[in-house]
Amino acid sequence: MGSFKGHALPGTLFLLVGVWHVWSSLFRYVSNPKAFRVRVWNPVPGFDGKLKYFELYLVVVGAFIDLCIELLYSTHLKFFVNGVLNPNHMNDFEHSGMLLMFFIFGVVSLLSEKTRFLPLPEGALCLVAATAFCAEYLLFYFHSTTHKGLEGYYHLLLVLLIGLCVLSTVAGALLPTSFPVDLSNGIAITLQGLWFYQTAFTLYGPMIPDGCQLKNDQITCPSVGSQVRGELLANFQLFALVFGVLVAVAVSYSFLASKYGDSDVRSLHAAQDGLDSD
Repeated sequence: MGSFKGHALPGTLFLLVGVWHVWSSLFRYVSNPKAFRVRVWNPVPGFDGKLKYFELYLVVVGAFIDLCIELLYSTHLKFFVNGVLNPNHMNDFEHSGMLLMFFIFGVVSLLSEKTRFLPLPEGALCLVAATAFCAEYLLFYFHSTTHKGLEGYYHLLLVLLIGLCVLSTVAGALLPTSFPVDLSNGIAITLQGLWFYQTAFTLYGPMIPDGCQLKNDQITCPSVGSQVRGELLANFQLFALVFGVLVAVAVSYSFLASKYGDSDVRSLHAAQDGLDSD
């Protein structure tokens, strides 16, 4: 069983990183398509370089705070019972393991970029990030907390989105010059963040489907009809989020191409328009 805050906090982190990744990918491509390279993280320009590593610091600090909440606050420091891990907080331990992986990714990336102790190529950093997403995927797929009914369906869709993050991140290491791969990774991370928010509002907030209720820390849909309606609503919500993100990406690309577009991008569009008119 989760909570609104427990989904909103990681959702915020994934959403911020995903939106920034999409915007940076589009900007780098329209600015110079020939020199485009996949990036697992994107520096923040301007401000005399003071915010260059802001994304990595956001990942490190955000993951660390969430890790402390899961491992220290949620467990009340009751790690062991009768010499074994506290079975009442196994989900907190699992969440902590996932967050630790993202924390490690952020630290490794900072060490690689800012020091000479761990110089790693971008492809290797992609694989480190993919490992963190794999840990998240395995966590939610083999969760000790049994997600049943409507709650289980929402978490199944979340697992699918995490799988897309894994695939697109690995593809970034294998295809280091592919703009579609880099953009797909940003879209997948954005959708994951949005789906965390959608889950929070639907299961633990004001958008709970008719016929279902949150009672005794459980989402229950007494009738088969209410369960089916809830799952169909989840399908529609995911479709709406995918559609909205794709529209936003198309609008952003059009804006950036018109304002910062390289001549090669304009020539490509002109050639495509010529083929379409023939």
